[in-house]
Amino acid sequence: MTGNATLHLYPHFRPLLQFKGVMDYLSAEISTSKQKKFNLVTFVDTPGLVDGDMVYPFDVNSAITWLGMSLQLFVSPSSPISQIYFCLFVRAGEQADLVFVFFDPMGQALCKRTLNIVEKLSEKCGDKLLFYLSKADEAGKETDRQRVMMQIVQELCRRPGLNKCGFEMPTIYIPNPQRPSRCVNQIDGVCQTIEKTINQAVQKTLDQLEKDCDLICSTISTRREQDRADVAHNKSVRLHSWLCGALGSILPVLFVLSFIVNTFSKDQLDQLLGEGPAGTLFVFTGIVMYLWDWIPEDGQVVFVIIFGAFCYLLLFLAKYFAGRGNKTLTKKEKRTMAEYSDYIQDIVKTKKGSLYDWYLQQCAAEYDF
Repeated sequence: MTGNATLHLYPHFRPLLQFKGVMDYLSAEISTSKQKKFNLVTFVDTPGLVDGDMVYPFDVNSAITWLGMSLQLFVSPSSPISQIYFCLFVRAGEQADLVFVFFDPMGQALCKRTLNIVEKLSEKCGDKLLFYLSKADEAGKETDRQRVMMQIVQELCRRPGLNKCGFEMPTIYIPNPQRPSRCVNQIDGVCQTIEKTINQAVQKTLDQLEKDCDLICSTISTRREQDRADVAHNKSVRLHSWLCGALGSILPVLFVLSFIVNTFSKDQLDQLLGEGPAGTLFVFTGIVMYLWDWIPEDGQVVFVIIFGAFCYLLLFLAKYFAGRGNKTLTKKEKRTMAEYSDYIQDIVKTKKGSLYDWYLQQCAAEYDF
Protein backbone atom coordinates (compact mmCIF):
# COMPACT_ATOMS: atom_id res chain seq x y z
CA MET A 1 0.00 0.00 0.00
CA THR A 2 1.17 3.51 -0.76
CA GLY A 3 1.33 6.46 1.63
CA ASN A 4 -2.31 7.58 1.45
CA ALA A 5 -3.68 4.06 1.93
CA THR A 6 -1.22 3.49 4.76
CA LEU A 7 -2.49 6.54 6.63
CA HIS A 8 -6.07 5.33 6.21
CA LEU A 9 -5.12 1.97 7.68
CA TYR A 10 -2.96 3.50 10.43
CA PRO A 11 -4.48 6.95 11.16
CA HIS A 12 -2.21 7.44 14.18
CA PHE A 13 0.62 8.10 11.70
CA ARG A 14 -1.10 11.14 10.20
CA PRO A 15 1.18 13.59 12.06
CA LEU A 16 3.92 12.44 9.64
CA LEU A 17 2.21 14.67 7.06
CA GLN A 18 3.88 17.65 8.72
CA PHE A 19 7.20 16.43 7.30
CA LYS A 20 7.31 17.42 3.65
CA GLY A 21 8.25 14.56 1.34
CA VAL A 22 7.50 11.69 3.72
CA MET A 23 4.32 10.65 1.90
CA ASP A 24 6.28 9.73 -1.23
CA TYR A 25 8.32 7.20 0.76
CA LEU A 26 5.60 5.84 3.06
CA SER A 27 4.26 2.36 2.33
CA ALA A 28 2.87 -0.67 4.13
CA GLU A 29 2.93 -4.43 3.71
CA ILE A 30 0.45 -6.77 5.36
CA SER A 31 1.22 -10.36 6.29
CA THR A 32 -1.52 -12.90 6.99
CA SER A 33 0.78 -15.15 8.99
CA LYS A 34 -0.33 -16.06 12.50
CA GLN A 35 2.82 -17.93 13.47
CA LYS A 36 4.34 -16.80 16.76
CA LYS A 37 1.42 -14.34 17.15
CA PHE A 38 2.72 -12.36 14.19
CA ASN A 39 -0.75 -10.93 13.54
CA LEU A 40 -0.44 -9.03 16.84
CA VAL A 41 2.80 -7.32 15.86
CA THR A 42 3.29 -4.14 13.83
CA PHE A 43 6.73 -3.15 12.57
CA VAL A 44 7.67 0.34 11.38
CA ASP A 45 10.71 0.43 9.10
CA THR A 46 12.69 3.68 9.12
CA PRO A 47 15.32 4.79 6.57
CA GLY A 48 18.95 3.91 7.02
CA LEU A 49 21.11 6.68 8.47
CA VAL A 50 24.64 7.61 7.53
CA ASP A 51 26.93 10.47 8.53
CA GLY A 52 28.49 12.98 6.18
CA ASP A 53 26.88 14.99 3.40
CA MET A 54 24.14 12.47 2.65
CA VAL A 55 20.95 14.42 1.71
CA TYR A 56 17.60 12.74 2.35
CA PRO A 57 14.43 13.67 0.41
CA PHE A 58 12.73 14.68 3.67
CA ASP A 59 13.70 15.73 7.18
CA VAL A 60 14.63 12.23 8.29
CA ASN A 61 15.97 13.26 11.70
CA SER A 62 12.76 15.06 12.70
CA ALA A 63 10.56 12.27 11.32
CA ILE A 64 12.42 9.56 13.23
CA THR A 65 12.56 11.69 16.38
CA TRP A 66 8.78 12.17 16.16
CA LEU A 67 8.28 8.42 15.78
CA GLY A 68 10.47 7.72 18.77
CA MET A 69 9.50 10.53 21.13
CA SER A 70 5.89 11.30 20.27
CA LEU A 71 4.35 7.94 19.43
CA GLN A 72 7.28 5.84 20.57
CA LEU A 73 6.87 3.75 17.43
CA PHE A 74 10.02 2.53 15.79
CA VAL A 75 11.42 -0.21 13.61
CA SER A 76 14.42 -1.08 11.61
CA PRO A 77 15.97 0.72 8.72
CA SER A 78 16.61 -1.86 6.04
CA SER A 79 19.17 0.09 4.02
CA PRO A 80 22.44 -1.84 3.71
CA ILE A 81 24.44 1.30 4.43
CA SER A 82 22.84 1.83 7.83
CA GLN A 83 25.08 1.04 10.74
CA ILE A 84 22.46 0.57 13.39
CA TYR A 85 18.93 -0.77 13.12
CA PHE A 86 15.74 0.09 14.94
CA CYS A 87 12.94 -2.36 15.53
CA LEU A 88 9.90 -2.35 17.67
CA PHE A 89 6.73 -4.11 18.51
CA VAL A 90 3.61 -2.00 18.70
CA ARG A 91 -0.14 -2.21 19.18
CA ALA A 92 -1.81 -0.07 16.57
CA GLY A 93 -2.41 3.43 17.84
CA GLU A 94 -0.72 2.88 21.17
CA GLN A 95 2.78 3.36 22.50
CA ALA A 96 5.52 0.90 21.70
CA ASP A 97 6.01 -2.04 24.01
CA LEU A 98 9.56 -2.79 22.86
CA VAL A 99 12.32 -0.94 21.03
CA PHE A 100 14.89 -3.21 19.40
CA VAL A 101 18.22 -1.69 18.37
CA PHE A 102 20.03 -3.90 15.85
CA PHE A 103 23.77 -3.25 15.47
CA ASP A 104 25.24 -4.12 12.07
CA PRO A 105 28.74 -5.59 12.52
CA MET A 106 29.66 -4.51 9.00
CA GLY A 107 29.28 -0.82 9.87
CA GLN A 108 30.38 -1.40 13.48
CA ALA A 109 27.62 0.89 14.75
CA LEU A 110 29.65 4.07 14.47
CA CYS A 111 26.94 6.21 12.86
CA LYS A 112 26.81 9.32 15.05
CA ARG A 113 23.43 10.45 13.74
CA THR A 114 21.84 7.12 14.59
CA LEU A 115 23.38 6.93 18.06
CA ASN A 116 22.10 10.42 18.83
CA ILE A 117 18.56 9.29 18.10
CA VAL A 118 19.01 6.12 20.15
CA GLU A 119 20.25 8.22 23.06
CA LYS A 120 17.15 10.41 22.82
CA LEU A 121 14.97 7.30 22.83
CA SER A 122 16.79 6.07 25.90
CA GLU A 123 15.70 9.17 27.79
CA LYS A 124 12.01 8.49 27.07
CA CYS A 125 11.79 4.71 27.03
CA GLY A 126 15.06 3.33 28.29
CA ASP A 127 13.37 0.33 29.92
CA LYS A 128 12.03 -0.75 26.53
CA LEU A 129 15.34 -0.59 24.68
CA LEU A 130 16.93 -3.93 23.78
CA PHE A 131 20.22 -4.19 21.87
CA TYR A 132 21.17 -6.99 19.45
CA LEU A 133 24.11 -7.73 17.16
CA SER A 134 22.40 -8.58 13.86
CA LYS A 135 24.01 -10.47 10.97
CA ALA A 136 26.35 -11.98 13.53
CA ASP A 137 27.28 -14.81 11.13
CA GLU A 138 28.86 -12.21 8.81
CA ALA A 139 31.19 -10.86 11.48
CA GLY A 140 33.88 -13.42 10.71
CA LYS A 141 35.49 -15.59 13.37
CA GLU A 142 34.61 -15.54 17.05
CA THR A 143 37.52 -13.20 17.74
CA ASP A 144 36.21 -10.81 15.08
CA ARG A 145 32.76 -10.83 16.66
CA GLN A 146 34.21 -10.16 20.10
CA ARG A 147 36.21 -7.25 18.71
CA VAL A 148 33.11 -5.79 17.05
CA MET A 149 31.06 -6.14 20.22
CA MET A 150 33.80 -4.53 22.30
CA GLN A 151 33.94 -1.63 19.86
CA ILE A 152 30.15 -1.21 20.05
CA VAL A 153 30.18 -1.29 23.85
CA GLN A 154 32.98 1.28 23.96
CA GLU A 155 31.00 3.55 21.63
CA LEU A 156 27.91 3.22 23.82
CA CYS A 157 29.79 3.80 27.05
CA ARG A 158 30.93 7.19 25.79
CA ARG A 159 27.30 8.34 25.92
CA PRO A 160 25.90 8.78 29.45
CA GLY A 161 22.37 8.05 28.30
CA LEU A 162 23.35 4.61 26.96
CA ASN A 163 25.95 3.66 29.59
CA LYS A 164 23.88 1.39 31.81
CA CYS A 165 24.56 -1.44 34.20
CA GLY A 166 23.74 -4.98 33.06
CA PHE A 167 24.18 -4.25 29.35
CA GLU A 168 23.38 -7.23 27.13
CA MET A 169 23.73 -7.67 23.36
CA PRO A 170 22.73 -11.13 22.10
CA THR A 171 23.86 -12.24 18.64
CA ILE A 172 21.20 -12.98 16.03
CA TYR A 173 21.11 -13.81 12.32
CA ILE A 174 18.89 -15.55 9.77
CA PRO A 175 20.20 -19.10 9.33
CA ASN A 176 21.38 -20.05 5.85
CA PRO A 177 21.56 -23.84 5.22
CA GLN A 178 24.12 -23.26 2.47
CA ARG A 179 26.37 -21.28 4.79
CA PRO A 180 26.38 -22.99 8.18
CA SER A 181 27.84 -20.92 11.02
CA ARG A 182 29.17 -21.86 14.42
CA CYS A 183 28.01 -18.52 15.85
CA VAL A 184 25.38 -18.84 18.57
CA ASN A 185 22.04 -17.68 17.17
CA GLN A 186 19.77 -16.20 19.83
CA ILE A 187 17.01 -15.12 17.48
CA ASP A 188 14.55 -17.43 19.25
CA GLY A 189 15.09 -15.28 22.32
CA VAL A 190 13.85 -12.28 20.33
CA CYS A 191 10.67 -14.16 19.42
CA GLN A 192 10.20 -15.20 23.05
CA THR A 193 10.68 -11.61 24.20
CA ILE A 194 8.04 -10.41 21.74
CA GLU A 195 5.63 -13.18 22.72
CA LYS A 196 6.15 -12.49 26.42
CA THR A 197 5.51 -8.80 25.84
CA ILE A 198 2.33 -9.63 23.92
CA ASN A 199 1.07 -11.74 26.83
CA GLN A 200 1.90 -8.99 29.29
CA ALA A 201 0.22 -6.43 27.04
CA VAL A 202 -2.94 -8.55 26.87
CA GLN A 203 -3.03 -8.89 30.66
CA LYS A 204 -2.38 -5.17 31.14
CA THR A 205 -5.09 -4.32 28.63
CA LEU A 206 -7.65 -6.57 30.32
CA ASP A 207 -6.70 -5.27 33.76
CA GLN A 208 -6.86 -1.70 32.49
CA LEU A 209 -10.26 -2.43 30.96
CA GLU A 210 -11.58 -3.48 34.36
CA LYS A 211 -10.08 -0.37 35.99
CA ASP A 212 -11.59 1.84 33.31
CA CYS A 213 -14.99 0.21 33.78
CA ASP A 214 -14.81 0.77 37.54
CA LEU A 215 -13.68 4.35 36.98
CA ILE A 216 -16.54 5.07 34.58
CA CYS A 217 -19.12 3.49 36.88
CA SER A 218 -17.80 5.32 39.94
CA THR A 219 -17.71 8.59 37.99
CA ILE A 220 -21.32 8.10 36.87
CA SER A 221 -22.37 7.18 40.41
CA THR A 222 -20.58 10.21 41.83
CA ARG A 223 -22.13 12.49 39.22
CA ARG A 224 -25.62 11.17 39.94
CA GLU A 225 -25.12 11.60 43.68
CA GLN A 226 -23.86 15.12 43.07
CA ASP A 227 -26.92 15.77 40.92
CA ARG A 228 -29.22 14.65 43.73
CA ALA A 229 -27.38 16.96 46.12
CA ASP A 230 -27.67 19.80 43.59
CA VAL A 231 -31.41 19.18 43.24
CA ALA A 232 -31.87 19.37 47.03
CA HIS A 233 -29.69 22.51 47.13
CA ASN A 234 -31.72 24.12 44.35
CA LYS A 235 -34.98 23.40 46.19
CA SER A 236 -33.63 25.09 49.31
CA VAL A 237 -32.34 28.04 47.29
CA ARG A 238 -35.64 28.44 45.44
CA LEU A 239 -37.53 28.37 48.76
CA HIS A 240 -35.32 31.13 50.18
CA SER A 241 -35.68 33.14 46.97
CA TRP A 242 -39.48 32.76 46.98
CA LEU A 243 -39.82 33.77 50.64
CA CYS A 244 -37.61 36.85 50.25
CA GLY A 245 -39.35 37.85 47.02
CA ALA A 246 -42.81 37.37 48.53
CA LEU A 247 -41.98 39.39 51.64
CA GLY A 248 -40.23 42.09 49.62
CA SER A 249 -43.31 42.48 47.44
CA ILE A 250 -46.19 41.93 49.88
CA LEU A 251 -44.93 44.08 52.77
CA PRO A 252 -44.78 47.39 50.86
CA VAL A 253 -48.12 46.63 49.14
CA LEU A 254 -49.72 45.87 52.51
CA PHE A 255 -48.19 49.01 54.00
CA VAL A 256 -49.61 51.27 51.27
CA LEU A 257 -52.91 49.38 51.19
CA SER A 258 -53.35 49.92 54.92
CA PHE A 259 -53.42 53.70 54.50
CA ILE A 260 -55.89 53.38 51.63
CA VAL A 261 -58.19 51.02 53.55
CA ASN A 262 -58.00 53.27 56.60
CA THR A 263 -59.87 55.98 54.62
CA PHE A 264 -62.91 53.68 54.33
CA SER A 265 -65.31 52.65 57.10
CA LYS A 266 -66.04 48.98 57.86
CA ASP A 267 -69.53 49.27 56.35
CA GLN A 268 -68.14 50.67 53.12
CA LEU A 269 -65.61 47.78 52.93
CA ASP A 270 -68.41 45.26 53.52
CA GLN A 271 -70.37 46.75 50.64
CA LEU A 272 -67.33 46.77 48.33
CA LEU A 273 -65.73 43.41 49.15
CA GLY A 274 -68.22 41.49 51.19
CA GLU A 275 -68.13 40.69 54.88
CA GLY A 276 -65.55 37.90 54.73
CA PRO A 277 -62.80 39.51 52.62
CA ALA A 278 -63.48 42.89 54.15
CA GLY A 279 -63.06 41.50 57.67
CA THR A 280 -59.77 39.79 56.81
CA LEU A 281 -58.43 42.89 55.09
CA PHE A 282 -59.55 45.08 57.96
CA VAL A 283 -57.67 42.88 60.48
CA PHE A 284 -54.35 42.98 58.58
CA THR A 285 -54.55 46.67 57.82
CA GLY A 286 -55.58 47.31 61.40
CA ILE A 287 -52.40 45.65 62.66
CA VAL A 288 -50.31 47.77 60.32
CA MET A 289 -52.08 50.98 61.38
CA TYR A 290 -51.73 50.04 65.06
CA LEU A 291 -47.96 49.65 64.61
CA TRP A 292 -47.86 52.89 62.63
CA ASP A 293 -49.69 54.78 65.38
CA TRP A 294 -47.28 53.29 67.91
CA ILE A 295 -44.34 54.95 66.12
CA PRO A 296 -43.70 58.56 67.21
CA GLU A 297 -44.50 61.18 64.57
CA ASP A 298 -40.92 62.45 64.41
CA GLY A 299 -39.67 58.92 63.70
CA GLN A 300 -42.18 57.93 61.03
CA VAL A 301 -40.08 59.31 58.17
CA VAL A 302 -37.05 57.38 59.38
CA PHE A 303 -39.20 54.26 59.68
CA VAL A 304 -40.44 54.61 56.10
CA ILE A 305 -36.83 54.92 54.86
CA ILE A 306 -35.70 51.88 56.90
CA PHE A 307 -38.79 49.91 55.83
CA GLY A 308 -38.15 50.70 52.16
CA ALA A 309 -34.49 49.68 52.50
CA PHE A 310 -35.54 46.45 54.19
CA CYS A 311 -37.96 45.62 51.37
CA TYR A 312 -35.27 46.40 48.80
CA LEU A 313 -32.88 44.10 50.70
CA LEU A 314 -35.47 41.31 50.58
CA LEU A 315 -35.84 41.71 46.83
CA PHE A 316 -32.06 41.78 46.42
CA LEU A 317 -31.76 38.55 48.46
CA ALA A 318 -34.48 36.97 46.33
CA LYS A 319 -32.47 37.72 43.20
CA TYR A 320 -29.25 36.55 44.89
CA PHE A 321 -30.72 33.21 45.94
CA ALA A 322 -32.26 32.75 42.49
CA GLY A 323 -28.76 32.88 40.97
CA ARG A 324 -27.21 30.47 43.46
CA GLY A 325 -28.70 27.34 41.93
CA ASN A 326 -26.44 24.63 40.51
CA LYS A 327 -26.79 23.12 37.07
CA THR A 328 -28.48 19.74 37.22
CA LEU A 329 -28.73 16.86 34.79
CA THR A 330 -31.58 16.71 32.35
CA LYS A 331 -33.84 13.66 32.14
CA LYS A 332 -32.10 12.65 28.92
CA GLU A 333 -28.66 12.90 30.54
CA LYS A 334 -29.81 10.86 33.55
CA ARG A 335 -31.24 8.20 31.26
CA THR A 336 -28.07 8.13 29.16
CA MET A 337 -25.84 7.76 32.23
CA ALA A 338 -28.02 4.96 33.57
CA GLU A 339 -27.80 3.17 30.20
CA TYR A 340 -24.01 3.55 30.13
CA SER A 341 -23.68 2.21 33.65
CA ASP A 342 -25.93 -0.78 32.92
CA TYR A 343 -24.10 -1.50 29.67
CA ILE A 344 -20.71 -1.51 31.40
CA GLN A 345 -21.92 -3.66 34.28
CA ASP A 346 -23.91 -6.16 32.20
CA ILE A 347 -22.03 -6.27 28.88
CA VAL A 348 -18.48 -4.92 29.12
CA LYS A 349 -17.51 -6.52 32.44
CA THR A 350 -19.08 -9.82 31.40
CA LYS A 351 -17.20 -9.69 28.09
CA LYS A 352 -13.98 -8.87 29.93
CA GLY A 353 -14.43 -11.93 32.14
CA SER A 354 -15.01 -14.19 29.15
CA LEU A 355 -11.98 -12.73 27.35
CA TYR A 356 -9.81 -13.35 30.42
CA ASP A 357 -11.02 -16.95 30.64
CA TRP A 358 -10.37 -17.42 26.93
CA TYR A 359 -6.88 -15.98 27.32
CA LEU A 360 -6.09 -18.23 30.29
CA GLN A 361 -7.32 -21.28 28.37
CA GLN A 362 -4.91 -20.43 25.58
CA CYS A 363 -2.04 -20.14 28.05
CA ALA A 364 -2.64 -23.46 29.80
CA ALA A 365 -4.31 -26.77 29.19
CA GLU A 366 -8.04 -27.09 29.88
CA TYR A 367 -7.55 -29.75 32.54
CA ASP A 368 -5.78 -27.17 34.71
CA PHE A 369 -9.11 -25.43 35.10
